[in-house]
Formats: sequence, C-alpha cells, structure tokens
Amino acid sequence: MAWTRIASRKELPPGTLIEVEHQGRYIAVCNVEGEVRALDGNCPHAGGPLGEGALNGEFVTCPWHMWDFHSQTGACSFNERVKVTVYPVKVEGDAVLAELPNA
Repeated sequence: MAWTRIASRKELPPGTLIEVEHQGRYIAVCNVEGEVRALDGNCPHAGGPLGEGALNGEFVTCPWHMWDFHSQTGACSFNERVKVTVYPVKVEGDAVLAELPNA
C-alpha cells in the first residue's frame, strides 16, 4: 500500500464528510473533531455511497438505508461483524494522505 493524497485540509473542516475517488475506488473521508479518517466508500449492505451520507458524531451514515459505520473502526453500529475497511490517514501541511492499496 502507498500513501496517496486524497484531499486538502481546506476541504475537511471539523464535521465534514466527503467522497473521493482513487483508481476506481470510492473513499469516504471525514473530520471528527480535528481527526481526519478514511474508510471504504461502499456500504456493504447495498453498495450505497458512504461519502455522500452524513457524519453523525463518529459515525458515517449511509444515505440509502441509514446503516451507520464507526469512522475509526469501520464497524456497523448494530452488528460489529459487518465492517468496512478503514485506511490509515496522516496530514502533512495542507495534504490529507491515506495509505491505500493499489488497484
């Protein structure tokens, strides 16, 4: 996996959730009280776009069927066995970087 620039710090003020695309893969990127987090952007329930959903505290809510996933662990709020992949993130200057697998 390689560190990849996925956003700028300006795009992610606290409380923000955005969707980014990298090599055909969608990533949901959020800022939870100053901590930037990235997780797989496809809901495992029905493939909904998590990055187009809502950030509710530490949870990302899928806009299609309201499934919640913890932004730090990727675990579903009502069934922790259902998870989305969470990617390591770091901020360098204005760049938000995530450690993403190559396509």
